Amino acid sequence: MADISNTDIKYLPGVGPKKAEILNKEIDVFSVEDLLHYYPYKYIDKSRIYYIHEVDGNMPYIQLKGRITAFETMGEGRNKRLVAHFTDGTGFIDLVWFQGARYIADKYKVNLTYLVFGKPTAFGNKFNIAHPDIEPYIEEKVEQTNLLGYYNTTEKMKTHYLNSKAIQKIMMSALPSALPHVVETLPQSIIDTAKLLPLKEAIRNIHFPLNPSILRDAQYRLKFEELFYLQLNILRYTSDRRAKLKGFVFSLVGDYFNSFYEKNLPFELTNAQKRIIREIRQDMATGEQMNRLLQGDVGSGKTLVALMIMLIAMGNGFQASMMAPTEILANQHFATIQEFLFGLNINVELLTGSTKKKKREEIHSRLLTGDIHILIGTHALIEDTVQFGNLGLVVIDEQHRFGVAQRAKLWTKNVNPPHMLVMTATPIPRTLAMTVYGDLDVSVIDELPPGRKPIQTIHQYDKRRGALYNSIRKQLSEGRQIYFVYPLIEESEKIDLKNLEEGYEHICEIFPEYTVCKVHGKMKPAEKDAEMARFVKNEAQIMVATTVIEVGVNVPNASVMVIESAQRFGLSQLHQLRGRVGRGADQSYCILITPYELSADSRKRINIMVESNDGFEIAEADLKLRGPGDLEGTQQSGIAFNLKIADIVRDSQIMGYARDVAKEVMDSDPAFEKPENQILKRQLRKLGGNRYNWGLIS
Repeated sequence: MADISNTDIKYLPGVGPKKAEILNKEIDVFSVEDLLHYYPYKYIDKSRIYYIHEVDGNMPYIQLKGRITAFETMGEGRNKRLVAHFTDGTGFIDLVWFQGARYIADKYKVNLTYLVFGKPTAFGNKFNIAHPDIEPYIEEKVEQTNLLGYYNTTEKMKTHYLNSKAIQKIMMSALPSALPHVVETLPQSIIDTAKLLPLKEAIRNIHFPLNPSILRDAQYRLKFEELFYLQLNILRYTSDRRAKLKGFVFSLVGDYFNSFYEKNLPFELTNAQKRIIREIRQDMATGEQMNRLLQGDVGSGKTLVALMIMLIAMGNGFQASMMAPTEILANQHFATIQEFLFGLNINVELLTGSTKKKKREEIHSRLLTGDIHILIGTHALIEDTVQFGNLGLVVIDEQHRFGVAQRAKLWTKNVNPPHMLVMTATPIPRTLAMTVYGDLDVSVIDELPPGRKPIQTIHQYDKRRGALYNSIRKQLSEGRQIYFVYPLIEESEKIDLKNLEEGYEHICEIFPEYTVCKVHGKMKPAEKDAEMARFVKNEAQIMVATTVIEVGVNVPNASVMVIESAQRFGLSQLHQLRGRVGRGADQSYCILITPYELSADSRKRINIMVESNDGFEIAEADLKLRGPGDLEGTQQSGIAFNLKIADIVRDSQIMGYARDVAKEVMDSDPAFEKPENQILKRQLRKLGGNRYNWGLIS
């Protein structure tokens, strides 16, 4: 087994071709090396068995010993579940399964003694464990000292006898022959500086730890390595970009900016807006190509900042463009910017999929002559037929909605790549910014324009609708508009759409004197836009919708956002939805409707929403509750490989340290020319493959 990276998993004892195929497809394990880096996700100290009366909802995974007294099927449809009532004599806990009920009921018997392993959750005044691990209790089998690792497995793996125990058995037989061939992946200088275990020792102890202390050391070594290479990759991209790409020098503020500032600026800029304009001006004057992320909560004035930067580009003889993810948002930016620039001699045009052929051709020719100063549009901007006379600045709104390849096309619109300003209203927590946007300079607008009142958020149970409808009727009678938002989750799409349709009919019956419109993602784009437009023009006073309105429509007259089944939304999503109101001078409200019975996590989420209007605080809390999951856009933003053990939220301190170490390496040897750094070059190539350097794009 000289090269474990090329030794096929099928040759290991207990695997064979059929099981190897399952491991390939289900968990991306192809070689012996892949197997060694498939780490346990939890460990049980078999010497510790808890009593049920000790259980509380904040405990991690625990082990219990007891018997099942009865099985019971509860709920209907999506909520149907099998419940086993389990006791050890000190109390009862429910074991719950949402799938495989028949198999479970056949396999486990009433009144036999079992060891149960899982994470207890509080639900109402009871505790339950969902989808626990269960095995018959055999006295002499209980290990007294060793920590036992548990491996994540899929349903398909389990049906092919590849459960956690089977993976552990395969690992046990593979380690003795594989470990001698494990090659160190970090220079000795970094191992010494960071006080890390050697890789062989870390791998042995991550799978079969001798004690909790050595397990912690093994986890630290493997987490540090993942986060170190992640940060090294991002820093290398940034260094490459700065070395290879020259930016246009914008040395002037220019007359366009000054005229706008003196004659058209609608209100005094906030200190945050002034600070960010200064930061961006400095970027664009250096001769390096700017790549900056502008973060700001909904309504914080990002569009005004973007416009003023576009005016600086024009003052230096360049054109600017702004790309938005939807037609309705592009139209909205176009209308807002035209209003801002009223009376100034500046040509702004709009290009979307709906632009008629004749108008499109006219825009194409005027762009080339430089007659159009600012072009606003959707994906239509990146078509090959769209050529600028001299494009110097590109602004991308809600940038995570665009694929990297789409954004890359904007770079071909001039000899030198234009400066890039990417904007998002989705708050990226501080713990994530240096990973997801590690190759971008980040600016944050952290104050709202004057005159904006904070949105009042209220939690209401779904049984108390009478009072809610009375307060909504009062708002409507004062000329305001209202949103009703329903969840649309893919797993239960049919049920959700049925709820939306029923909700729409119900609202029409409750408020017969008002016009109600309806929007969801399954509608054709033209239908959706037409319904949105009715609401924007106040031809409809109530909008019943799914989360398609999360990004986009700006209706200052809308003062109430009612979110049905709010417990089914993530915190960041709730915050984005809430941002659709509070855009005018009137007091606005966000009503979160839930059933009375809520899990502890759901109740925590709702409480955070009621207590805080700070998007960053909410995003941070959301990450802690849910974990980073599959962050939208991370694969496009410099994360060139998956994290197997590190967690960019929980391990943010390790990440900060790993970044410092990576920065020292880049500062002293950016091309990895020193003999001890050859190992870094090899490992980066192995981890990232020969991929296009997306880090050169925003």
